[in-house]
Amino acid sequence: MSGTIEATGLAKYYKDVKALDGLDLTVPEGTILGLLGPNGAGKTTAVSILTTLILPDAGEATVAGADVIRAPKEVRKRIGLSGQFAAVDEHLTGFENLDMIGRLYRLGHANARTRARELLERFDLTEAADRPVKTYSGGMRRRLDLAGAIVAEPDVLFLDEPTSGLDPRSRTDLWAVIRDLVGKGTTLLLTTQYLEEADQLADDIVVIDHGREIAHGTSDQLKAMVGGERIEVTVTTADELARATAIVTPLAVGDLQVDERTRTLVAPIAGGARTFTQALRTIDDAGIEVHDVGLRRPTLDDVFLSLTGHAAEPDAGAGETTMTPETVKA
Repeated sequence: MSGTIEATGLAKYYKDVKALDGLDLTVPEGTILGLLGPNGAGKTTAVSILTTLILPDAGEATVAGADVIRAPKEVRKRIGLSGQFAAVDEHLTGFENLDMIGRLYRLGHANARTRARELLERFDLTEAADRPVKTYSGGMRRRLDLAGAIVAEPDVLFLDEPTSGLDPRSRTDLWAVIRDLVGKGTTLLLTTQYLEEADQLADDIVVIDHGREIAHGTSDQLKAMVGGERIEVTVTTADELARATAIVTPLAVGDLQVDERTRTLVAPIAGGARTFTQALRTIDDAGIEVHDVGLRRPTLDDVFLSLTGHAAEPDAGAGETTMTPETVKA
């Protein structure tokens, strides 16, 4: 199908670092695949290969029916890419950026201008259309960058941490735009450092670590892998945190997470509300002052920690290829 992504055995090595080590990916047409991984897991390297920015050392892949190694020009005609950094010219206006991209795609003078105006309205940038991009906020730049990625109405879109650094409102607004794009048939591969983002957007999720897939499934399926519910307790002092931890530990069915900075402990439990009530009663009988307490389902953060042994980190790590504006334009 025209809008699918298929990759088999992708590998990329940087001296002794395996950025990718035999990664397989499949993204059906009109769906969103969330690619998650810790610092240096290989997410951006995978995107760079699939968008023809770098060549793999092994493996093969097709995007929108074109081979990324044998027909890179065809791939580029059929995709849009928004990298980790907004690839826009800050000295041009928003309109001029989109008009320029349209001309580079050979839409023609009139069509490029019309398309630019359409996208500025769609991304709520009409009022800022004739202002230099250097006056835009971070959220506005990200929206303009995403608009630039879809000027040519690509079958397949790659978004590499599209909401990194945005405030919650801007992130939510961009999520709405992404849902709208996919609702109209676009196929999307999304990498993100925000596990909530994958939870909200992705139809399917692949978790990678050290360039390899370590888990694959829907958000609910991945959460089910770590099972059960979590009791989360925040107390007022470090001493009370130690006492609360001693009380909850015998009730836990897995490792506790204890954050001394926030004086919070999280423990997986069995028995749901019954165990939760028992823990609260025991904590109260011990005279421990509780600042906050709750019972919740496992989140993707819990899944990630369980699978990799560490939390997701925002910075690019060893072996990752970070896409800069210059790289994206190349």
